[in-house]
Amino acid sequence: MLRLNIEGMTCGHCVRSVTDAVKSVDPKADVRVDLSAKRVEAETAADPQAVIRAIADAGYVAAAA
Repeated sequence: MLRLNIEGMTCGHCVRSVTDAVKSVDPKADVRVDLSAKRVEAETAADPQAVIRAIADAGYVAAAA
């Protein structure tokens, strides 16, 4: 399980953007986003750095939780 803290996530649109970013790397990922905690958890086989880069490309800062 990949757990990341996400800076800059403030609304439902942000949740969708982060989810889409993770799924762009691994379309089969099971993604759960907690907006209030600003955290994402993903069941994914993708390289964590690739996921972090995809989230960064979507405009957010991700760091290991």
